[in-house]
Amino acid sequence: MFYWWMKHVFLGPLLRVFFRPRIEGAEHIPATGGVLLASNHLAVSDSFFLPLMVDRRVTFPAKMEYFTGPGAKGAFKRWFFTSVGQIPIDRSGGPASQAALETVVRLLREGKVLGIYPEGTRSPDGRLFKGKTGVARIALEAGVPVVPVAMFGTDKANPIGSKMWRPHPIRIKVGPPLDFSRYEGLQGDRFVERSITDEVMYALMELSGQEYVDVYAAKAKELGVEDARELDRLPRSEAG
Repeated sequence: MFYWWMKHVFLGPLLRVFFRPRIEGAEHIPATGGVLLASNHLAVSDSFFLPLMVDRRVTFPAKMEYFTGPGAKGAFKRWFFTSVGQIPIDRSGGPASQAALETVVRLLREGKVLGIYPEGTRSPDGRLFKGKTGVARIALEAGVPVVPVAMFGTDKANPIGSKMWRPHPIRIKVGPPLDFSRYEGLQGDRFVERSITDEVMYALMELSGQEYVDVYAAKAKELGVEDARELDRLPRSEAG
C-alpha cells in the first residue's frame, strides 16, 4: 500500500514535475508474470525513476547496509526501504548469498517484477561495465525473460557524491525481452551463465549507446578509471 502512495501521491508527482521523466518501449514489459528488468546503473536515482515509470510494481534487491544502519538515520532508511517493498540482499557470499538468490527467484516465480543492475554497482564514469553472472543465474532458476532497460540523465540529476538532486530530464528506454529458455536446465554452467550475461550487456550497450568496458565496475573503482581503461585494452589472458 505504501509503495503506491509514494508513487502516486507523495514522491512520484514531485519527481514528474522536476525531472519530466519519459519512457520509451514500455510495451516490451509483459503485463503479467515474472520478469527481470536488467538496467544500466548511473545513479542511486535509477531505483526511483524506473519504478515510477513502469505500470507494474518493481522490486529492487537493496544492499543489506540500507537495513542495518545505526541511529535515527539508519532507522529511517530501514523503514523507508521496507515500506516500499525492497528486499535486503547479503552480498557477503556463502549461505547468505544463496538465501538471497532463493528469495528473488521465489518472487519471480510468484509473478513479480524484479529490477537488477548486472554491473553490480554504479558506473564510476558513465561507461557500461562488465556484467556479473547473477542476472543469468536468476533468469535460469526462475525461468523468466530478461528485459533490458537503459537509463539516461539520472547521473546528471543525481551525480555521484551529490547530496541534493538537480532538475534534469530523465529518459528510460526499454528493449524487447530476451528469452533464454533454450538454456533451461543449464543453470550452474559458468560458460552458459557468462554467455547469457554478455548477451544482456550487449543489449544494454545497444540501447544506451554507452561505451562498453570489459572490466567489472567494482574493479574499476578499486583501480581508478584510467587504470581500468588500460586493463580493458589488455588481452583477456593478461587482464584476467
